[in-house]
Amino acid sequence: MAQQLASLFTRVGQLGFGVAVVGGVLNSALYNVDAGHRAVIFDRFVGVKQVVIGEGTHFFIPWVQKPILFDARTRPRNVPVVTGSKDLQTVNITLRVLFRPISDSLPRIYTTLGPDYEDRVLPSITNEVLKAVVARYDAGELITQREKVSRNVSEQLTERSAQFGIILDDISITHLTFGKEFTQAVELKQVAQQEAERAKFLVEKAEQEKKAAVISADGDASAATLMAKAFGDAGEGLVELRRIEASEDIAYRLAKNRNVVYLPNNQSTLLSLPQ
Repeated sequence: MAQQLASLFTRVGQLGFGVAVVGGVLNSALYNVDAGHRAVIFDRFVGVKQVVIGEGTHFFIPWVQKPILFDARTRPRNVPVVTGSKDLQTVNITLRVLFRPISDSLPRIYTTLGPDYEDRVLPSITNEVLKAVVARYDAGELITQREKVSRNVSEQLTERSAQFGIILDDISITHLTFGKEFTQAVELKQVAQQEAERAKFLVEKAEQEKKAAVISADGDASAATLMAKAFGDAGEGLVELRRIEASEDIAYRLAKNRNVVYLPNNQSTLLSLPQ
């Protein structure tokens, strides 16, 4: 009985070991392609297969085949470029691109470029296209016609990237600056324009003040003429009338003041009152 139990345990152990070995072999022959990814198979005998593997769990032959995974989702990349404009100004541009590989072109991409294809392609073609496009415009046109520049860059860069099996979903200029000398020249121009506007305003103000002074002088001359005529017609009566009116006004103001209760004697007033 004991020998039978020992034999049974030995067979169970052998069976478990066999299952473990088979499970390990099967596990080593499986690979997963996550969502948004694609895979190509490298075969040691035939090279890279032209079949692109989609998402899910798949079989491969260990030691003979090797799966290479690619991210097929849209990803962003910023590419800074220093170039020159048509009027020989230094231009610093940063281009943001959203790119993804063409799934059917992944075997060719892996064969010719490798898994780091974006590092090999995007900086070089972006430099090439930006330098070619920016060289057509002056520095001022790069600012005022930015939408047109961006459209030209997008068209040419999309065409160039398609040659390498890359799709560009979006292209935009996120940063555009010029050299230090050009920036200083623009600032000096703005200051000069502001000074010119200020000088123009001062000239116009002086002209208006001059006209106002002439009008005021003409008014004073006319008033003096009328006063002289009035004095000639009425004699000193007009002066006496103004003195009486002024005295009445002074007396009224003093009467309203609680600190003054009487008019002191021997004080000169505008109108000499009888004692």
